[in-house]
Amino acid sequence: MHITFIGAGNLAWHLAPAFENAGHQINEVYSRRTEQARRLISILYDAGVRTDLNFADSSSQLFVLAVADDAMEEVCQQLVLPENAIVVHVSGAKPLAQLRRWMAIYSDVPVRTGVFYPLQTFSRDQPPLSFEQIPLCLEADDKETEDILVGLGQELSDIVYLITSDERRLLHMAAVFACNFTNHLLAIAKDLTETNEVPFKLLKPLIRETIRKGLSAGHPADVQTGPARRGDQQTMQAHLTLLSDQPQLAEMYELMSDSIARMYH
Repeated sequence: MHITFIGAGNLAWHLAPAFENAGHQINEVYSRRTEQARRLISILYDAGVRTDLNFADSSSQLFVLAVADDAMEEVCQQLVLPENAIVVHVSGAKPLAQLRRWMAIYSDVPVRTGVFYPLQTFSRDQPPLSFEQIPLCLEADDKETEDILVGLGQELSDIVYLITSDERRLLHMAAVFACNFTNHLLAIAKDLTETNEVPFKLLKPLIRETIRKGLSAGHPADVQTGPARRGDQQTMQAHLTLLSDQPQLAEMYELMSDSIARMYH
């Protein structure tokens, strides 16, 4: 299949090579920042840079909207596609109905719409990830488009699910807790240790074991440890004293501790 990427950010950096490795042709890449498009095509076989959103003459059958959620409608307003092309977004939060509505309003030709959402965290300029164990959450307007997307997904990953927009939104919210908040807490831990000239690397074995246990357990709650789990008020108060000059962190500590305590006591 011939594919066009609209957007050259974190996800495109990994998904475009994955499609090529599965035998598909990336024809062109568009980005508002042309330099980002050039950097992406530099790791692809034979893709070109497009500087506008008029793809009426494109041979691509699939157009991947890999842009920020708040830029999606603006892109759709300017997008010119070949008749009966498939356009998919890769967002965890935007419902398929929204994309369908925008294309009905702004496209002069009939197009098909869908969602091709990889449930993973991506960073640009990291080596492209293998998609074999990355869950792909798919949705489409009609059975024919659904079959095409499922076929594409199965060429990339062993984990392909048909997920509704409501289910995808819930997964995306859960992913914020599991990924974004977890990483933010690691960043706080690093700042706390390094500010006080304690090596952060001392925490790394603990972090690895925590993640291993949480993923191995039937439920992560089954392996929860720590002062809030034990109801150790004396230790928690001592920690809050250490955070007395950082009220935002103290508030976060209390909220997290209260949430843990409510689960067990």
